[in-house]
Amino acid sequence: MRWPHGACGSRSTPAAAFFLLAAAICAQFATGLSADPSKDDNKAQSKGHTGQTVLFVLIGIGAAILLSFFLFKYWQKKKREEQHARLLKLFEEDDDIEMELGLRD
Repeated sequence: MRWPHGACGSRSTPAAAFFLLAAAICAQFATGLSADPSKDDNKAQSKGHTGQTVLFVLIGIGAAILLSFFLFKYWQKKKREEQHARLLKLFEEDDDIEMELGLRD
């Protein structure tokens, strides 16, 4: 029996990875927003920290996108090589059958 995509034991899809990353980002913002705004001492320090956090999140998202792109290209290359090998094997087997039947010397 074939399991549908996303079933237990299957590889994670890019959408699942995206949602996991989005959940992590939301958790970062939730912790930043839950700070007590009544403390004026940490306000200046908090603004710098928020900017730094946003920068790191954007860099992380960019790195994830680049990694996904290169993994997709690598997967395409492997799939193309596999299909090419199947094609060569198919024609190789046809030659053996012709020789067995005596159609070719």
